[in-house]
Amino acid sequence: MNIVVTGSLGYDYIMDFSGKFADRIKPDNIHKISLSPLVDTLKKQFGGTAGNIAYSLKLLGLEPMIQSSLGNDALPYTEFLIKHHMNTAYISVQKKVVSGTYFVVTDQEDSQIGAFYKGALAYNNMLSLKKIREPFSFVMIAPNEKKAMIQYVKECMYLKKPYLYDPAFQIGDFSKSELLEGITHAAIVIGNDYEIDLLLDKLGISKKKLISMTSILVTTLGGKGSRIETKTETIHVKPAKVKNTSDPTGAGDAYRGGFLAGFLRGYDLRTCGQMGSVSAAYTVEQYGTMTHSYTKKQFIERYMKNFHAALVL
Repeated sequence: MNIVVTGSLGYDYIMDFSGKFADRIKPDNIHKISLSPLVDTLKKQFGGTAGNIAYSLKLLGLEPMIQSSLGNDALPYTEFLIKHHMNTAYISVQKKVVSGTYFVVTDQEDSQIGAFYKGALAYNNMLSLKKIREPFSFVMIAPNEKKAMIQYVKECMYLKKPYLYDPAFQIGDFSKSELLEGITHAAIVIGNDYEIDLLLDKLGISKKKLISMTSILVTTLGGKGSRIETKTETIHVKPAKVKNTSDPTGAGDAYRGGFLAGFLRGYDLRTCGQMGSVSAAYTVEQYGTMTHSYTKKQFIERYMKNFHAALVL
């Protein structure tokens, strides 16, 4: 089952801060905030929304085709993807720039402050879904360079391909009309609770109105699980139990991969959300976004332990 995954590819520089950001932020002076915490660890990892989501999809038996760009430091990343038997045919390598790079600091409460240098992603609007040779049934439109995301929405409409729309970090960059086009034509809209609130503020609409605009709205809630809403039902999904919390970076991307692995198999929405929860649990237990691994059998067993239901993959 082929799915095109668009979004970012790049390197993550993950840092841990042993204190709390909240202790260093003065609400009365938020307009001139200046933080520079002393971090305890620094690790470089493979990352990016497209890479993270595709990795989870592959573990769960799908065939993701990543459409994105890397820079002149691409070789270690492409070697990693090839080693894991992932399709790299639609990854463009831009020789004049470095790959996208994410710098993130996580505090002891798993709150995060990060910044992403787009690098080679600036060229993603030169990539087109129309040029993909293999057949595909679905498109993941993950956070990416703004022009590319707008283009992919229009191409999905033209090609009549269903897609999951995840504006996330770019919500503030889009106009209302651009966001509305992405939302109203999407099969699924997803975001964490902060992003969904930001989306509502940007559009100036109620949650009820947002739900009426799309078929499925998924809100991830971190350690509280997720909520899936349609015009006729609201489903609350519990988080899967974790053995430890090593690093929350990439948990949302893993959830998306798990959710889509169920959705594209035609499973009901509760099962999809529960698959997302189990997928996310594996990620937070390891430092980095693509450092975990599991077999289908292990995933099924963990799903059963958490949700007391059989799963077929």
